[in-house]
Amino acid sequence: MNFVIFGLTISSSWGNGHATLWRGLSGALARRGHRVTFFERDVPYYAAHRDLAAIPGGKLELYPDWTAARAPAARALADADVAVVTSYCPDGVAASELVLASRARRVFYDLDTPVTLAALERGATLSYIGPAGLAGFDLVLSFTGGAVLSALKERLGARQVAALYGSVDPTAHRPVAPHAQYSCDLSYVGTYAEDRQAILQELFLTPARALAQHRFLIAGAQYPGEFPWLENVFFVRHIAPPDHAALYSSSRLTLNLTRHAMARSGYCPSGRLFEAAACGTPVLSDHWPGLEEFFEPGREILVAHHSADVLEALSRPDAELRRMATRARERVLAEHSAERRAIDFETLLEEAQPQTGRLS
Repeated sequence: MNFVIFGLTISSSWGNGHATLWRGLSGALARRGHRVTFFERDVPYYAAHRDLAAIPGGKLELYPDWTAARAPAARALADADVAVVTSYCPDGVAASELVLASRARRVFYDLDTPVTLAALERGATLSYIGPAGLAGFDLVLSFTGGAVLSALKERLGARQVAALYGSVDPTAHRPVAPHAQYSCDLSYVGTYAEDRQAILQELFLTPARALAQHRFLIAGAQYPGEFPWLENVFFVRHIAPPDHAALYSSSRLTLNLTRHAMARSGYCPSGRLFEAAACGTPVLSDHWPGLEEFFEPGREILVAHHSADVLEALSRPDAELRRMATRARERVLAEHSAERRAIDFETLLEEAQPQTGRLS
């Protein structure tokens, strides 16, 4: 099948979780005989931090504005079997109008569903969903499962909804030799977010303050100058996807933290959660409803509610942590690889009933 996607970015992993997901999923679709064309607005922020120039087995269409993109997008859609618009696509409304007029199977993929719904609750206007909502799409996918699927129907008129969770590319995320510059007792990989600061303080900075002899590491973009750094907390401003495996493999334990809106909704496994597990790194996560659907707490993953839980996790023997990490890696490879998610995507497309259009 020929997939045409209008998204936030695939070319830059800087400060977003969309790019890594699309790279893995596009690669898996290509290996399964499909073709992906990804339309991305060429904005300065991502252009300055671009770490992908081409899509293996597909095509990257960078465009300066929608006026320039409209004609090539229309030509691509004329031959498309599946057309996808994603959340935070900067031209999401205009792209949706073009997609809904096409003969392709029409899909909206919300990679930020709890954020989308929270914005609606505040009465905010969404830049990537028009006033008609999602009623015109044949299938609406959500990066988050659980109750938000019903909310997409009730609030935005989606007809058919399904969860398509994040995934990991095992060829990119796997155990590798540790690197001295990333060596730490506890790592955290994530873009700075104000609504994650309280949990970061409780589960990372407070334990770091209590264990001054241990090494802690934060990697991510957009951390402000006033961030409360400690002497034993080391900072890496950005870790490009090719270096994720080295960082995780150099971490005795890594921490997964969830933004407030996502944690409140639940059923929200981040791509980085799967990446760390695929690298064979023991994972410590905050708790959110549905976590047990993806990993078995205590056996495949550790869960922390308070700083004391982090201190207890760090006190565990290395052998125990390694056994847990091995079990988590086995589960990720079986259930949460990009290949598995591409198959899920194909199945959802086959099961969805189009309003009009075709799928071949």
